[in-house]
Amino acid sequence: MQPSAAPDLADLAHTHARSAHWLATATATAAVVALAGLLQPGPAGATASPAAAPRPAPAPEAAGAAYPLDCAGGPHKVARRVTGDLDGDGNPETVAVVHCEAGSGTPPSGIYVLTRGKRTGDPARVVATLVAPEQHKNVTELAVRDGAVHATLLGYSSLDVPRCCPDEKEQVSWRWQGGAFVRAGEADARGV
Repeated sequence: MQPSAAPDLADLAHTHARSAHWLATATATAAVVALAGLLQPGPAGATASPAAAPRPAPAPEAAGAAYPLDCAGGPHKVARRVTGDLDGDGNPETVAVVHCEAGSGTPPSGIYVLTRGKRTGDPARVVATLVAPEQHKNVTELAVRDGAVHATLLGYSSLDVPRCCPDEKEQVSWRWQGGAFVRAGEADARGV
């Protein structure tokens, strides 16, 4: 038995490429690519997406606000700041603990509620004073939870108590009610 001889490619008609063959191949390839593009699956879980809710404006910046604080010409310091929606309008307010900068000692703090300026680019403005520095309190903790401001205040039972060593401690909170911040807290200050 003789091995079969390989066919002579010159004798096979389909091995002669003509321009019509190339054009038909190119057209078929283009059709397959186009069809594959049209038949792509949609995104996973494709459903009509609801319109994106508008994002609330950023909380007011505490550093640039004008505080009702008399530092006898000296600078003031924002010691703490927290943010949260206190009045239920969907936009955050800032609560800032501010005191005069002192070379030594513990200057009394004020707690202020800030809202955005009236126009874009205006600094934040103070809309409420929760604790005035004249009350001679220091703030050790500050938080906004459930739409209320919560703070721990340290104070002094008399003028005889050294300003370094507060002897009273209060846990207080303020909630926006009826157009004002209403204070809640312990009826009597505890000794520290």
